[in-house]
Amino acid sequence: MNLIEKIFSIGREQPGSSTMPFVVILGALTILASMANLLLPVDSALHVSTYSITLLGKYLCYAMLALAVDIIWGYCGILSLGHGAFFALGGYAMGMYLMRQIGDRGVYGNPDLPDFMVFLNWAEVPWYWQGMDQFWFAMIMVLLIPGILAFVFGWLAFRSRVTGVYLSIMTQALTYALMLAFFRNEMGFGGNNGLTDFKDILGFDLQSDTTRVVLFMITALMLALIFITSKFILRSRFGKVVVAIRDGESRARFIGYHTERYKVWLFVYSAMIAAVAGALYVPQVGIINPGEFSPINSIEIVVWVAVGGRGTLIGAVIGALLVNYAKTRFTAIMPEGWLFALGALFVLVTLFLPKGLVGLFGQRKSKQADTKPELKQEGNT
Repeated sequence: MNLIEKIFSIGREQPGSSTMPFVVILGALTILASMANLLLPVDSALHVSTYSITLLGKYLCYAMLALAVDIIWGYCGILSLGHGAFFALGGYAMGMYLMRQIGDRGVYGNPDLPDFMVFLNWAEVPWYWQGMDQFWFAMIMVLLIPGILAFVFGWLAFRSRVTGVYLSIMTQALTYALMLAFFRNEMGFGGNNGLTDFKDILGFDLQSDTTRVVLFMITALMLALIFITSKFILRSRFGKVVVAIRDGESRARFIGYHTERYKVWLFVYSAMIAAVAGALYVPQVGIINPGEFSPINSIEIVVWVAVGGRGTLIGAVIGALLVNYAKTRFTAIMPEGWLFALGALFVLVTLFLPKGLVGLFGQRKSKQADTKPELKQEGNT
């Protein structure tokens, strides 16, 4: 089995089989790219630039985000068009920590207030910024705030039995409302410009090649851990009930399951994954602004999952990597037409690849397996 077959076969593995191929491939590629950046000279043909390392790190954050959407959409049938909000909230929590680390190195030299607060004549740091100068506290907020929001929203929506397109519209309205709120200067999150000009993280220079490589490796490690954990959860009894809810919620409810509880906790878990992706995204990209709340971003995530193949996990990862690589390439070629190309891609996948690339590969393998017995029979005759 070659490398491509190995990757795609992960999406079709039976319950209980190993997820090691994905982890091994991800780990090997991460180590090779990191070594090519740190050990090889710049003029080497095999050297991987720091820009490429940062770009790969961003792609892995997107893969994590797509994984979060696939968990709730592919396995539970809940089409969320608002996961960009949880991604952005996790990013803002990390951004607040990084802003507090700037200290007196900002443009205005104020050791306590970020530059945008000095510019807007804030007298002191707002209460919700307290404690964000501590890394451990900021990391708790990365999980806590999106988790609480997802729990409250999910409990109200699922207990009221809101489903289908109505739920999708509600999730989109949530992210749009947050986008409008974060655009306001008086909210204390930098307004239209957001949070940027970060200097270091845990005392390490964010512009250093070594720091960039370490962030990239941490992102890959987190993606692998989340993939393994999600596989374990979805293979468990909890995961089987979730799939049963997707396939027939009324029947699952009839035999005694409190379906809203399963949906709420899976929604919270998915939101936390999106928040972790946002927190890892910000120090690598160097900025977080209200544009990350845009409903268009959440729709793009759904396209990634659809292209790769929903309900497979590995399909979400593949879709996110392929679509974002294509976006990077084609926005340079046709910046005005990229969104049209993305829309056309989604329509084509919906019509001709309902199970995504992983599903297409699975169909081809099934056809090959079906033809082998026929060939053996002909050979015996």
